[in-house]
Amino acid sequence: MTDTHRPPTRADPLMILAMDHRESFGRTLFSVKDDRPTSDQVAAMESAKLLIYQGLVRASARVPVGHAGVLVDERYGQAVIDAARQAAITLAVPIEHSGREWFELEWGDEWREHVRRVRPDYAKVLVRDNPGYDANDRHAQLSRLRVVSDVLHEEGVPLLYELLVPATSDQLSSIGGDAYAYDRDVRPALVARVMADNQRAGVEPTIWKVEGLETEDAARAIVDQARAGGRAVDAIVLGRDAPTDRLNHWLDVAAPIQGFVGFAIGRSIWEDAVRDWHDGRAGEEQSVERVAERYLAFAERWATAMPDRTM
Repeated sequence: MTDTHRPPTRADPLMILAMDHRESFGRTLFSVKDDRPTSDQVAAMESAKLLIYQGLVRASARVPVGHAGVLVDERYGQAVIDAARQAAITLAVPIEHSGREWFELEWGDEWREHVRRVRPDYAKVLVRDNPGYDANDRHAQLSRLRVVSDVLHEEGVPLLYELLVPATSDQLSSIGGDAYAYDRDVRPALVARVMADNQRAGVEPTIWKVEGLETEDAARAIVDQARAGGRAVDAIVLGRDAPTDRLNHWLDVAAPIQGFVGFAIGRSIWEDAVRDWHDGRAGEEQSVERVAERYLAFAERWATAMPDRTM
């Protein structure tokens, strides 16, 4: 882990700029087919991740509260990893295989060696789960996650668990296909159930990275489950490529809640800037500043919503 690692607290939140996207990064922004980029596409993606990081560095000295973090992959972001390890920026790296329906390890049996080499402040897993999914598939996934959790504990690297709970077709049909109603009325209880299933299986994150909640009651329920049994565990809000007004609402809901200690937002900050830069509609300096300003806007939103903050 980096020497500058600061565990987040309610008073010192962690503001992560997430850019660990790999398969979708190439497919949607660089015309990569079948997750098999050419050498030119690899170079372009590596340059794009450095550009995003430059925006974070520019913004990090101006965050109104808390501290900056970056979530970045080894595949296209090794230069960012190297730079973050030398800076006062918390480093998280993904260990899951990108673009898979069920959790798989990016590096197979060699994943532990990658963690040892990088020594991140957090190792991140992305997991899609729902109590309505096939029971055997869920059990197998939880078993794999238990192994990862145990190994990371042995290595002394905290687990950052990103949990997505997409609606099943039956769940969505039960509310007339209303995706917002699913987020507001159905998803929070399902998230808590999945978290409980992980806990019973022996999967023990240090931080849960969860989709935004529409109400404070739902946010409290998520924290209650994360901390069940006296666990010293926190939560942060993920971005889910949501529009700004929706993201701002999620931050407003979470920031006052004891147990929520920051956010991890990605595409909503940098996607437009990277697209315009890559397509030649914007220069590097303009794009770096655009990333910095978008990141700072969300950081300020969190700071404003924090309780008992002296402005």
